[in-house]
Amino acid sequence: MNHISKPAIAAYIALGVVWGTAFMFMQMAEPYITAGQTTLVRLVFGIIPVLIFGLVTKAIRAEHVRYLHHFAVQGVLAAGFYYYAYAAGTYRLESSVAGVLSGSIPIFASIAALLVFRTERFTARKLTGVVVGAAGVVMLAQPWSATEIDLTGVLWMLLGSASLGLSFGYARRFITPLGIPAAATATYQMVLAAAGLAIFIDLEGITAIAEHPGVLLSVGLGLGMLGTGFAFVFYYVAVNGLGSLTASTATYIAPVVALVIGVGLLSEPITPITIIATVLILAGAVVLQLPDRKPAELAAR
Repeated sequence: MNHISKPAIAAYIALGVVWGTAFMFMQMAEPYITAGQTTLVRLVFGIIPVLIFGLVTKAIRAEHVRYLHHFAVQGVLAAGFYYYAYAAGTYRLESSVAGVLSGSIPIFASIAALLVFRTERFTARKLTGVVVGAAGVVMLAQPWSATEIDLTGVLWMLLGSASLGLSFGYARRFITPLGIPAAATATYQMVLAAAGLAIFIDLEGITAIAEHPGVLLSVGLGLGMLGTGFAFVFYYVAVNGLGSLTASTATYIAPVVALVIGVGLLSEPITPITIIATVLILAGAVVLQLPDRKPAELAAR
């Protein structure tokens, strides 16, 4: 049995926890600044740890500029639009509900790999995972009843998950083959996303958050530096020690953490439907990420 390092395990747990706290921090910003402004603050603070990590590891190089178009696409899919959609969705939902919906990321990643980029084979197991996960989303949203869940917020969350899911396929198809270190690609896409947001969003009133130092620190440090910047470092360590497939399962921890924080700290309501929907979404994600058996393994059975 291969030795698994304690730092990798610690990074894996930390990754799931900081991802799960992101929804609480986004809601803290809601009374003071817009979703676009929250996204910009998140990126500006998040760039700092990633940039330092990239410089220390000497991952950032001038010759990478030739691939600027790929980093720009990733900047939209994996940072700018993804973060904005999650902020817009969380502004309209309970943080626990938003967190549970973030568990749909693997579902959209698989759909993109199967239908858009065609980097995976279509199997009955994958169809089962998508159907089960989708059933959980529909159960949580309950579009057939007059619930208090804002369907616009649900749509924003799903669009954010779809954007990140597309980014995985895009990276696998166009960026991974370039052999560029992950620290470099993360830095480039975040810088481009922040620059684009600074140009296109309305910045009027963004300084309002500075009038509330506690909120600014929570959003800047909690959501930005920790939940975005250091989260990348945690993921990097987890991948190196546990492998990319195991590290990616930290996405299962985040919805549970968000649910616990929402109910336990923020006194948000929880219903049996929410619990069942959470189980279905996570079950669908788990089924989708199970490795396919090789032909030799099938023949041996």
